[in-house]
This record gives sequence, C-alpha cells and structure tokens, in this order.
Amino acid sequence: MVIAFVLCVTDAGMERDVVNKLEKFDEVEEAYVVYGEYDVIAKVHVPELALLDKFITEKVRSLKSVQMTSTMISI
Repeated sequence: MVIAFVLCVTDAGMERDVVNKLEKFDEVEEAYVVYGEYDVIAKVHVPELALLDKFITEKVRSLKSVQMTSTMISI
C-alpha cells in the first residue's frame, strides 16, 4: 500500500469545490482546504506506485480548477 499526500494549487475561490471533487475519488482518504503556498491537501491510498502516478495524472490534474500539484510519498 502506498500512502501519499497530494498538495494542490487551485484557481482562486475554487478550493472547496476541488476538495468536494477529490473526496469522491476512492483513492482519497481525506481532503482539506489549507492556507499557505498550497490551497488543498489530500491523503491518498493506492495499492502500488504506478497507480499513484495514474491517479494524479488522470484524475487530479484533470480537474479544471487544479493549476499545479506536488506529491509527498510517505515511507
């Protein structure tokens, strides 16, 4: 099991909308609006690293309001 934290920069005012969309994905355990350099953080669980890449590129980055992501993989 791979656990990662995905940090997102969103369009202004779209933070809660992005959190609501992320929470609908099975891979997302938790998602929050945060203050600072990033607007949203999500805790993600996937069975293997290749699926994390697929999740981020095909699901998270496809959300219209997400401008940028940064992923922290836990060890």
